[in-house]
Amino acid sequence: MGMQRLIYLLSYPFLWCIAAMPFRLFYFFSDLIFILVFYLVRYRRKIVKANLNLALPMKNRAEINTIEREFYRHMCDVFLETIKTMKIGQEELTNRYKVLNPEVLTEVEKERSIMVLIPHYGNWEWSIVVNPMLKTTGYAVYQEIVNPYFDAWIKRIRAKWNTTLIRQKEMVRTIVRNQDEDVKAVYGVVSDQSPQWHRTKYWREFMGVTVPVFDSPELLARKFGLAVVFAKISKPKRGYYQLEFVPITKNGSLTDAHEITDRFFKLTEECILQAPSYYLWTHRRWKHRDRVPPEFQ
Repeated sequence: MGMQRLIYLLSYPFLWCIAAMPFRLFYFFSDLIFILVFYLVRYRRKIVKANLNLALPMKNRAEINTIEREFYRHMCDVFLETIKTMKIGQEELTNRYKVLNPEVLTEVEKERSIMVLIPHYGNWEWSIVVNPMLKTTGYAVYQEIVNPYFDAWIKRIRAKWNTTLIRQKEMVRTIVRNQDEDVKAVYGVVSDQSPQWHRTKYWREFMGVTVPVFDSPELLARKFGLAVVFAKISKPKRGYYQLEFVPITKNGSLTDAHEITDRFFKLTEECILQAPSYYLWTHRRWKHRDRVPPEFQ
């Protein structure tokens, strides 16, 4: 038995127990995880503090400290909510994750394929609740997990919600195949991660700091004429989310260069400024800011 399989087999009962917890006990357990992660392990505390001070210079020390604690509580919730997806039913998830305007997708998907751009904000994992509402196939672009057993586990969970996971390197091939076969689809892409700086062709300000940005989704949308929609996620209260689709363009081929990317980051900034605790501050989003090419300075 390989080590990766052993780790998976030992972990699975623990994951199952978390997923089976009633929600009151579930969030009590999340509070315990928060204490462990925040106070004892101090997971990426320096990175989070640096990111908050860099991106939110208008906040004083007390406000930054409050946002930091609220973020870690939220991060622990999202981590466990991802595991909860194993056992949660469609009715329960639909009640906890309200899609305010699904018609933005369901009307457009009749005419053309759609790319949904998603930031690391709120709970992006539970956005799978949208897929049963679609008439076309819903694809989610993801980064493959090193352990193949956990990778297969994630795929099984998503398959329950009519979601097809594809790796980032498979995205172009999938879109080309669907276009050639006249198959319409909806592609969900988390698009605010930090790209490799030496391969980046576009830099822009994000939260007041010039950084390289991931513009591959825009290039694909413009090349294949995809509609583009922003997933605006909010969190009215603990354990409950709302998803509103904000149209960016009905046809990417009719947009100017960087128009889609700029609009995506502008909308992401608005979400962060409204409730900064729900952004993924452990992500080293601004790590390449000191390597800005002269033409973008």
